[in-house]
Amino acid sequence: MKVIKNKIEIFSINNMVKISIFAAMAGLLALFKFPIPIAPSFMTVDFGDVATLLSGFTLGPVLGGITVILKNLINLMLNGTTTAYVGELSNTIVGVTFVVISSLIYWCKKTRKAAILGLVFGIIGMSFIATFSNYFVIFPIYAKIFHIRVDGFVKFVPKSYNIVKNYYDLMVLSVLPFNIVKGTLNAIVTFLVYKKISKAMKKI
Repeated sequence: MKVIKNKIEIFSINNMVKISIFAAMAGLLALFKFPIPIAPSFMTVDFGDVATLLSGFTLGPVLGGITVILKNLINLMLNGTTTAYVGELSNTIVGVTFVVISSLIYWCKKTRKAAILGLVFGIIGMSFIATFSNYFVIFPIYAKIFHIRVDGFVKFVPKSYNIVKNYYDLMVLSVLPFNIVKGTLNAIVTFLVYKKISKAMKKI
């Protein structure tokens, strides 16, 4: 009975309203993107993860993970897909990893230290999952869809970042640091605004 009660509380109407707000925020923030000079031109940084992290910190890892999925569905409705849904799949895998790890650690104690620890481990987890999934799944699917060799993605890395010579370099020297940078920027903003957003959400 306790398990059923907890599930009902998690999926309460109030929480569904809040998750909708966070998902809408994430979808809007994801519209504003910018490249960084260490990654292929089709990989961009956005701050959509700020809203999904806030959802995880406020509502817990389960609803935080669901917010990531909703964010990507909203993004698809607003922009469609230019990657045959492969980019959205990757974003979901990486985003859920980031949010679930970060919020799970935070919810164990709900302290400032736990928040920092959660975000740090979240960045580490999402960066390695992103590198692993891109190496073995996402980029090979891209290559098959666009009829190119996986090594062909090296040419999309800015020429100024000329240390990337092959597919392995692309993953270790480009994709991995890209996700560390993206995760760190989103984590910093989340840490700075969480308390204010949390107080506002308690009034809903």
